[in-house]
Amino acid sequence: MTATTRNDTPVAIEGNGVELRTQEVGGDMAVAFVRFPKGTDMAPAVKGLPDDQCQCPHWGYLFKGRLKMRTKAGEEIYEEGQAFYWAPGHVPEALEDCEYIDFSPAKEFNEVIDHVKAQMG
Repeated sequence: MTATTRNDTPVAIEGNGVELRTQEVGGDMAVAFVRFPKGTDMAPAVKGLPDDQCQCPHWGYLFKGRLKMRTKAGEEIYEEGQAFYWAPGHVPEALEDCEYIDFSPAKEFNEVIDHVKAQMG
């Protein structure tokens, strides 16, 4: 598949207002449509990954909200209307209700999703 819409993309993670829809596009890449309600901290979900951080790179665009990204180097704030690159080694926290789209290497992203699902129970 080379294209998809948010509504046509399968839900991979859902609960407590969090929604992550993802699908492989273009072979080795995945697109993700993500919603985090204010206060969502992904630290518990990525605990157990190397450095207790997401190790998958992401390129994307924040449609709505403000998001804090914690890394070994410190914290950065991303705001509505910004395109972004998140290098491996990060943990997001929603400072406001957030919606974004990102593109990631499918293999690495699927490993993170599988880990998060296992953490959710």
